[in-house]
Order: sequence, then C-alpha cells, then structure tokens
Amino acid sequence: MARIPLFRLGQAEEEIPPKLTSYTPGLSLEGLQVGVDNLRHDVYLSPKFAEAARAHIARAVSRYGEVESLLAAERTAPAVQDRAFLNRLAAPVKGTAAKPEVLELKQVLTELHIAALNRAKAEHKIEVDLLARMAVIKFLRAEVQTQYGQVLERCRMMLKGYEGVRQQKAIEYRERVASFQVRKKVILRKVGQELFLLLRDMEKETIARTRRSRFGADNEGHQLLINYLLFSDDGRDDFLNAEHYVMLGNWERDPDRFVRMREIVCQFVRSLTLEAQNSEDSVLDGWLSAPENAHEIVGAGTPDESTPEGRSQKTRLSNFVRLLEDESVMEFVIASYEVVPLLSEYSSRINPQQLKNALVSRAECDRVERLIQEGGKLSPNSLYSAVAKVAGCRGADRARVAGRFLRDFFRYHRDMRRLEILNGTLDSINLIANEKLRELSAMNGTLYEFLLAEEQKPAEDKVRGHVIIKADIRDSSRLTRSLMDAGLNPASYFSLNFYEPVNKLLAKYDASKVFLEGDAIILALQEKENEQGFAVGRACVLAREMVDIVRGYNELGTKSGLPTLELGVGIAYQESAPLYLMDGEKRIWISEALNLSDRLSSCNKRARKAMEPLKSPFHVYAFQTVSDADAGENADDFMMSFNVGGIRMNEEAFNKLKAEVSLKSENLPLPALWGKEEYKLYSALVTVGNDIFRKIVVRESHIAHIEARTFSLQKWGDRKYYEVCTESAIYDMVEGKKGAAAGR
Repeated sequence: MARIPLFRLGQAEEEIPPKLTSYTPGLSLEGLQVGVDNLRHDVYLSPKFAEAARAHIARAVSRYGEVESLLAAERTAPAVQDRAFLNRLAAPVKGTAAKPEVLELKQVLTELHIAALNRAKAEHKIEVDLLARMAVIKFLRAEVQTQYGQVLERCRMMLKGYEGVRQQKAIEYRERVASFQVRKKVILRKVGQELFLLLRDMEKETIARTRRSRFGADNEGHQLLINYLLFSDDGRDDFLNAEHYVMLGNWERDPDRFVRMREIVCQFVRSLTLEAQNSEDSVLDGWLSAPENAHEIVGAGTPDESTPEGRSQKTRLSNFVRLLEDESVMEFVIASYEVVPLLSEYSSRINPQQLKNALVSRAECDRVERLIQEGGKLSPNSLYSAVAKVAGCRGADRARVAGRFLRDFFRYHRDMRRLEILNGTLDSINLIANEKLRELSAMNGTLYEFLLAEEQKPAEDKVRGHVIIKADIRDSSRLTRSLMDAGLNPASYFSLNFYEPVNKLLAKYDASKVFLEGDAIILALQEKENEQGFAVGRACVLAREMVDIVRGYNELGTKSGLPTLELGVGIAYQESAPLYLMDGEKRIWISEALNLSDRLSSCNKRARKAMEPLKSPFHVYAFQTVSDADAGENADDFMMSFNVGGIRMNEEAFNKLKAEVSLKSENLPLPALWGKEEYKLYSALVTVGNDIFRKIVVRESHIAHIEARTFSLQKWGDRKYYEVCTESAIYDMVEGKKGAAAGR
C-alpha cells in the first residue's frame, strides 16, 4: 500500500491532533440462570405472539414475493393430492391488508416487551429484558426462513393441481414460482427490514421510555438491538448497505471490498499521530467503531477553515483523498454513492456490483449497456448520467465524498461489530418449543417465560403492600358557612368540584375509594404478589391530578364569585396488606397508613399563619418546635406541618418510589426557606399505562427546628420530609433543561 506522511505534533499543518473516542460493543447476560443443558438460557415465548408473528411473516413473504394472487388461486386448483395439508398452509395468509396486520403484531410485541420489562424490574435485572428482546429477534429470524419455505411449499402444492390440465395456467404459475425462488434473497431482505422497522418504531414510541422509567439510563446491550443489519445474513447486503451506509465491493476481485477498505482506513488513522501509529489492532478497532471520530478527523468532508481545528481537519482530509487515489479506490468510493439512484431502475436485470463497476470501468460499462438494451424497455440514459458524474467529480466534491465515506464506513464498521456480538450471544439462547422440555426447565427453575397478560397463570390474590392517599379540604367549616350564607349548597359544590371529578380518575389509576366524609376523601392503591404495579408512582401522579382538578375549578369559580377550595394531600405507603373489619357486607379498613396519611395531609393553623406571606413554589413544610413553657431537660418535642395545595409523602413511600422508577437529580434556581434550606429535587417518569407517561418532581428537605414564639430558625434537623411538587412552573423548568440539553 502507498504510505502517507506521518503527522507529528509541532508541525504547522497539524497543530491540533484529533481527539479520538473509542467504542467497543458489549452484550452480557451475566447473572441469568442457564437452562437444563447447562450451556444456554431456556426461553419460552408467548404462543399468541408466535402465532401472530408467523401469520404476519407469511403474509409479508407472499406480498414481497408477488405470489399473493397465486396463493389465492390454490383453493380452486383442479386437483391436489393433499388437500388437508394445503388448507392448513393457507390459513396464515387470509386477508391482504398490510397496515392492520402490522398494527396487530406491533401491539402484541409491545405487550410482550412491557411484560418482560415488568419481570426485569421485579427481579432487579435489566438482563432479563435483554434476554426477552434477543429471544424475540432469534425467533423472528428463524421464522423468516421457515415461512419462506412454507410459502414455497404451498406454491409447489398448488402447481401439482395443474399437472396435465390447463397447461397455459400451469406455465404462467410455474414462471411465477421460479421467479419467487430466484428472488429469495430480495424477499427475505424486504421482510427482514419490515420487521426491523416495526421493532424500531415500537422501541421509539413506547419501550425506550418505559425502560428508562424502570431503570434510568439505557443498558449498552440495548443499543445493539437497533441495527439496520439485524436481519441480514452477514451484514453485506448491497441494497441495505447502499441505502443506509455505503455499498462496498463484495466480489473477490473488487478493490473496495470491506477487508481492504478497512486496511486503508486503518493506515490513515495510524498516520494521524505517533500514538495511533503504535496502537494495537484492538485500539484501532475501537476508534473505527465510533462514528463521531469521522467528524473529529476530517470535519465530515466540509471543515471550517476559519478555526485551527478546521484547518487541521482540511489537511487530514486532503491526505485522505490522496491516499484513496493512491490506492486506486477513490473512483469506486464515488461510484458507490452515484449508483444508489440506479438500483431501483436497473437492479431487476443487473447485479448491483456490476452496475457500480460500470461507472468506473469502460469495459464493464459496455457490458451493462448491452444488458440494458437487451431488456428492451430500459433506457441507458441514467447510466450515462451517473458515469459522467463519477468522471466529473473533482476538487472539493471529491473531498466531500471522501469525508462522507469515512463517516459512513465508521457507522458500518460499528454496526458490523454490533452484529457479530449479537450473533454470538444469540447462540446462548435456547428457544423452547417442546412442551416436555418446557415442563422440565420450569420444574428445575431454569425457564424464562415471557407471556402476555392473558396467558399468565392467575396469581394469588394476596396483597403485599398498599398506598393510602388522603385529600383534605382546608377550612371546610368556614367554607361551608360562607356558601350557606350566600344561599348556596355546600354538598353539591364539594361534589361537583371535587368528589365527582376524582371518582372519574379511579379506574385510570386502578385506585379504590376507602372512605368519604364531608371535607376529605381517602383512596387506596394495592400491590399484589407477582405484580409490578408501581403503586407509589401512580399515587403521586393521581394526587397531582387531583390538585390540578381543584385548581382548574377554582379558576372557573373565581370568575363566578364562588369561594375557592384548598387541598392538603398525604401519601403513605405500608409494605403489608391492610386488615379489615366486616360491617355486614362492608369491609372497614384497618391500616397504620390511614392515620399516617391523615397527619401528612394536615396543616397546623400557627404554621399556616406564619407561612401565609411566603411566596414559594413549594407547598409543604415541616417544623419541630420546643415550647418555652416546657423548655428544659424533659421538654417534649412536637411537630408543626404546613400543607396548602401540596402533596406530602412518608419516607417509606419515597423509598418505594426509588425502587419503582429511576429518580434523576435536578438542580433548579428556586427559593429556599430562610435562604438557608438545603433541599434536593428529583424528577422521574412514571408509567400510568402502556403508552401513558407522566412526570413527577419530588422535593426532599430537612425538618427545621424553630423557636415556637417567634417562628425563627434555630437549626436544621436530621429528619427529612418529602413533597411531590405541584407547581407547573417547576415542571416547565425541568422540561426546559431537558430541551436545552437536547439542543446542545
């Protein structure tokens, strides 16, 4: 190979060496139980999912293979030796509408992955979710091949019905089946890409957010599963690479095949610095798998020459172009992009590699031109235009193409490495299809079952924990009197503005009403065995919605001259089932969480009077005071709570919330009590339903020790209290930070 000069620190043209990052894909199922063969992980997938996937893939194969009409004619075939077998094969492909079929499989897939995430969260192992995802991919890969074979078998069985009769139809159908066989690779690629896009859309729309809600940052392994090469045999499909990467050579005589282009790129990277020159192959492999390095090295082909970094990038880009030219591959790089528009026009008759080589070689161009002319209906004009573009690519255009190629090659290199790692890990998964083997693995506790909700065995109706929400209306007696003095009905006012709207929320959050009195409502959310219900997270979102409802009605009522409602909400979690007393057929709850939620929702009159002038985005505070009269060695501490329009939770609820969702620390410029309060804010994304997510922000602060008479701060105590923030301004600030980070 030609050598390019080694740039050294201190040279004017290379004052700023590139800062290269390294990426090595990794995928681990460590910590998961191996199956009955002591080698692989036993996985049993939902039968309903398997049935939906088989039917979907069979329809896709027949659609891309253009044999739908052929299969539709199979029931009218004059004679078939095994009619029952033919009817069984025909069952999966009834119907021709593609869009509803995609939605059906997508829905089943989403439900299956949500179930896998719930199990992973319950076991505190993200690897369980990875195992489910990879098992689905392995199943789909195998079914693409299987369903192609079954559709082909159906076509052959149908042809048998025309043997000896209706020769014209038999000839026509035989040609169709022959074309179906010849186009096998094309058909499998299209079916695979349809499945990949379905998985990718599902990941973007629902699964990624659900996973982040459960576990926080994504596991490295999940990145390997969103890969355009996922359903390719070896990652070297000309059409796939042309569409998403760069179409390298595949024939042994091609000078731009992957192995050789990697050697050229490695030579170029080694030339950048002394450090790169002395690097091991594994280090180079890590650099080539980080696409961002392409921009760092050559500025994506269009460096900004107004900066020292840009001038360094331009120098490196010029050297890269010269290296590609010296290695006689620059024209092939240009042709790999110019050939893309030609594939849809000529690929039915001409191999993509032959078509690309025709843009560089005069002899190959003549052969391709003859093939086009033999086709009759095709015109060589597009070919001539592409040949002219390759020949006319000079100067800055060549540099841009070289920069684009380096970026695309790095992306392709990364995804090839990801595919290799994934394929190796898939070998460690054993998809159980035999019922006896399934029973044996389950009996030994080595089976990972991923089923839909309706397929799972009924769990025991045993409650393992519960959350109590108490919403208390502030100054209800005064409010009642003011309404009655105005000739209004307090009962209907409370009902229309509070109780009835809250009742409509219960089914949404799977909550039940425990108790209702004139100025308060008590709700409960329960968690049962073998169920990941996220009760505290849903309770926080429900409480927020209750506060928002009251505020909304207050805005309307104020315009009509009606008094406003003020709430104080308490959330208490207890990691045990409640007890019950029976009053006839009515169950009466007995739970310490009931009493605790009452204290958390309360508001001390002295605290409210002292805090009323305060303008704060927070609505919950807790104080500990020592009475002057009782001051001394045996003084009794007592608590004062402030809760007006706020939501307070106990420490057990906060700890349970941390186990349910990933709490992210937030740093917002918000006022502090007495200017000295050291509080922490945490945000989280809570799952309310499969496609419904709500943000909550929780404040953690220390209880203030105050002087009772003057309400002045003495010190900050060690005990903590927790508030679910309700002010929209706080959530707007959190979203604003997120948007700003995304913009950067």
